[in-house]
Amino acid sequence: MAAGFSHERGFTLVELVVTLIVLGILAAFVAPRLMARTDFDARGFYDVTAATLRYAQKSAVAQRRTVCVSFAGNSSVTLTIATAFGDTTCDTPLAGPDGVAPYTLSAPPDVGLTPLPASFSFLPSGQASADQAIGVTGLPGKIIKVWAATGYVQDN
Repeated sequence: MAAGFSHERGFTLVELVVTLIVLGILAAFVAPRLMARTDFDARGFYDVTAATLRYAQKSAVAQRRTVCVSFAGNSSVTLTIATAFGDTTCDTPLAGPDGVAPYTLSAPPDVGLTPLPASFSFLPSGQASADQAIGVTGLPGKIIKVWAATGYVQDN
């Protein structure tokens, strides 16, 4: 190295300013997308809805009674159960796994069921009264299927 020359290391002021501008642009466009909860809430509601339908089917078999699944609007699912074997009218609230009756599942804001499902029931044999295809807004292609012949709840 020649006398009088020194090589200092570090970033120049221009490099630092450009880096801050790029980070500012990313923060303006990417951060709101990361903070949006709708996709997360939609997936959670989809999973919990499938689990609720499985719980209804298993409760029908375990208690040997009809369990009815009813939908209020496109945002809530409620389970009721018949009081005795052979009854087809569900007149008693079904307690959930936590012991709270009726077992009701409510959708988070900006999330709902699509299309609006028809109410149906699980028979004591485990079969469903009708085939169902239940989707959740914000999750295209994700459908919860209930097969009438077996009562199987399938989510993909």
